[in-house]
Amino acid sequence: MKTKHLIAFAIALATTGGTALAGDDHGGPVTPKPYTAGATLTKSVQASITPDKALEILKAGNTRFAANKPLRRNLKAQVQTTALGQFPFASVVGCIDSRAAPELVFDQGVGDLFVARVAGNTVNEDILGSLEYASKVAGSRLVVVLGHTSCGAVKGACDDVKMGNLTGLLGKIKPAVAAASTPGERNSHNHAFVGEVTELNVKQVVQRIRNESPVLKALEDEGKIRIVGALYDTSNGKVMWY
Repeated sequence: MKTKHLIAFAIALATTGGTALAGDDHGGPVTPKPYTAGATLTKSVQASITPDKALEILKAGNTRFAANKPLRRNLKAQVQTTALGQFPFASVVGCIDSRAAPELVFDQGVGDLFVARVAGNTVNEDILGSLEYASKVAGSRLVVVLGHTSCGAVKGACDDVKMGNLTGLLGKIKPAVAAASTPGERNSHNHAFVGEVTELNVKQVVQRIRNESPVLKALEDEGKIRIVGALYDTSNGKVMWY
């Protein structure tokens, strides 16, 4: 899809139906406004967030989450404010694991994140296209590939599990399995091996995004976005960054 068509699509999404535009999205020039943690994002606030700032926001949010000190938000008000427009500052490719929801892990509210979730936090052309829309059209400043400890998909890939459509999905994690060098059994019984495969998978997916999406690679090269990897520890709620 050409850029002008994507932009038209975004405008259509933001202006059809409902009764109010999100925040200060009324068209015309945008004057950047400072970011305030917990506040609903507007176009002007999004404009002030750099890729490095986006990463800083997520790090601060995870610190709050791990400390069990989330911000108090009026989620109903955020639903109403964002009804006809959204200006997320970051995109997350995460696993479907029920313990690793990015909005919770990073203590973010309605309208803050684009999130694509699939077992093993991997990518295909659909997810890459979604990330391209999020960054090129909708203004997301950061792409995060979020893996997590004790990942069932990674364990399945380590054990060469084959089951229906899952077979093809786990095949996308096999390069990380092949690259792992941890000694001992090369299966899910070797926790250190699983840990290495998990980390390698995150790093390989980050590189795949660059290799398979010229759109995102160009944006990163121009300094308009960053593409980073992260690992969520299901035992303590903390995220480690790559």
